[in-house]
Amino acid sequence: MATHEYEVVIVGAGPAGMCAGLYAGRSMLRAVVLERGFPGGELLNTEVIEDYIGFEHVLGHDLAAKFQGHAEKFGAEIRTSTPVQQVEKRADGLFETTVESGDVYLSPTVIVTAGGTPIKLEVPGEITYAGKGVSYCAICDGAFYRGHTIMVVGGGDAACEEADFLTRYAEKVFLVHRRDSFRASKIVQQRVFANPKIEVVFDTVVDEIVGADGLMTHARIRHTGTGAASDLVATGIFIFVGFTPNTGILRGHFAHDASGYLITDSNMQTSIPGLFAAGDVRAQLTRQVTTAVGDATTAAIAVEKFLTARKSGSPAPQPQPMLVPGRG
Repeated sequence: MATHEYEVVIVGAGPAGMCAGLYAGRSMLRAVVLERGFPGGELLNTEVIEDYIGFEHVLGHDLAAKFQGHAEKFGAEIRTSTPVQQVEKRADGLFETTVESGDVYLSPTVIVTAGGTPIKLEVPGEITYAGKGVSYCAICDGAFYRGHTIMVVGGGDAACEEADFLTRYAEKVFLVHRRDSFRASKIVQQRVFANPKIEVVFDTVVDEIVGADGLMTHARIRHTGTGAASDLVATGIFIFVGFTPNTGILRGHFAHDASGYLITDSNMQTSIPGLFAAGDVRAQLTRQVTTAVGDATTAAIAVEKFLTARKSGSPAPQPQPMLVPGRG
């Protein structure tokens, strides 16, 4: 075990984390980005990006590589395979960020860009057939279902976009949603309804995932209005019903919304002075690459100002009134 000292520790190397690392590097701060896997975050689970300004069409993996290269060019230190176990503020004002190896990173500021974890359906068979029909990543597993009939569960942008994407492999895709309409953006919905390979199944939930010989064969579904149950034959089910923010690493009380997302002020500072947040882990109206890098830009610049005030002996900027999406 070893102790490392930095001016800012950035937790997570998705778009927000790498952008924060870039700006911290440009500000000549001693900064490190700690990533449990590979740099890229959700970009690695998205085949094509079409709504990041300046890129009409770019592969998720390619954009992730560009982000990483750009951040490292300006001095960002990115440590991969370094899962963060906890972040705790000490009585002396420094943060202790402890990683899986037992190493501790000490810093006066932390930017949390840890994103979220896919929410499971929590139905029988979901764990049993994980990786054997059950998936949470279309780009990772879609090619295994070439010519198959599969299901997608969810009603937001991710579910609709991935259902459309999966039709390049699957012969047919059932898009199952518990409500009578989608929450996805209109342009994404248009693609779904225009795709002849997609059959939309509204007002329906999955009660069980069933299989044989170690592989999924069908799902037991139920209409939410009538209660009628039936079997939907499919060899794969892709689940996109939301994410849980990865805030479990934080110790101590912090302001959050009803879903557990961190609430920040306009400088991306949380209710804990010196702790900032950016990207999908933060409470906000939308969760896109553009908002992630915007958050991170603000957070990194705010960190530099926080550290400057701290070094000069001036009071460090305190969290301002928290901003909750939809309330200003």
